[in-house]
Amino acid sequence: MTFLKKFYKDDSGATAIEYGLIVALIAVAAITALQSTGTEFSGTLNKASTAMAAA
Repeated sequence: MTFLKKFYKDDSGATAIEYGLIVALIAVAAITALQSTGTEFSGTLNKASTAMAAA
């Protein structure tokens, strides 16, 4: 019975889950930001390539 009481009061697993959720949220935000930046950078390189080919 004391094992069940200790198990019920132990919240270290909840803390790990919270940290995991925070890391996942940061990862999603970073991926979104990098995708838009990558698209813009790709467009810039394409424009530079076209300008060099025309010169």
